[in-house]
Amino acid sequence: MSKYIVEDSRKVTTRRLIEMKKKGEKIAMLTAYDFTMASLVDAGGVDVILVGDSASNVMAGNMTTLPITLDQMIYHAKSVVRGVKRALVVVDMPFGTYQVNADEAVKNAIRIMKETHADALKLEGGEEILPSVRKILDAGIPIMGHLGLTPQSINKFGTYSVRAKDEMEAEKLRHDAKLLEEAGCFSIVLEKIPATLGEKVSSELGIPVIGIGAGGKVDGQVLVSADMLGMTADFTPRFLRRYADLQSVITDAIGNYVGDVKSMDFPNEKEQY
Repeated sequence: MSKYIVEDSRKVTTRRLIEMKKKGEKIAMLTAYDFTMASLVDAGGVDVILVGDSASNVMAGNMTTLPITLDQMIYHAKSVVRGVKRALVVVDMPFGTYQVNADEAVKNAIRIMKETHADALKLEGGEEILPSVRKILDAGIPIMGHLGLTPQSINKFGTYSVRAKDEMEAEKLRHDAKLLEEAGCFSIVLEKIPATLGEKVSSELGIPVIGIGAGGKVDGQVLVSADMLGMTADFTPRFLRRYADLQSVITDAIGNYVGDVKSMDFPNEKEQY
């Protein structure tokens, strides 16, 4: 087990996340989309690993999360689960797999859980997707909600700017959060909203609120691993803190390799049979 896990090395569960909120212990969450990165993220002591539909951007180079398919999400999730020992693995249900009707939603949810062996699913939206949320929960599948800036609705919003700044949208977000908790969701992600609203929602709910650009008074934080590791230098939102500059490290390493091959320095006598 990792040297970074100071106290509790048990497998993280949805129940433990709620216990962590009650104790005031912050929840650390990061994304992963493949076996190697998942192994590293898990070894670093992260509590929750999100197999995000952000794989559409990070892995496939799409402008939005919308194009990624159910089959592709299942492929990424299966790869991640194989690399994880401790963290709770949550999988995003991709756009179009739960918005049509509740029957289709639960069918797709069951398929993800059966084929990936993940621990839970994440769905974007509030009152408008409650029928799907309830039916998936009734099937015994844990759900993490997602409110605020919901990237699957980017064409509706038309912008990635901060959400819920006006009173009406803020009240709807609080209302939706309570509905998701009452339905049985074990946690909610709040993305890119005012910090005061994030604090208010966290104080009003008994389930953990995990923020990405929602201030420091929520119950935990989530970032995209490629962003916090400095692999995406052109992405610079205010909420992002870079913990490394892997873009430079990786490009320099590759450049050195190319130079050594061209100069015939690699392989040397000790690096051949």
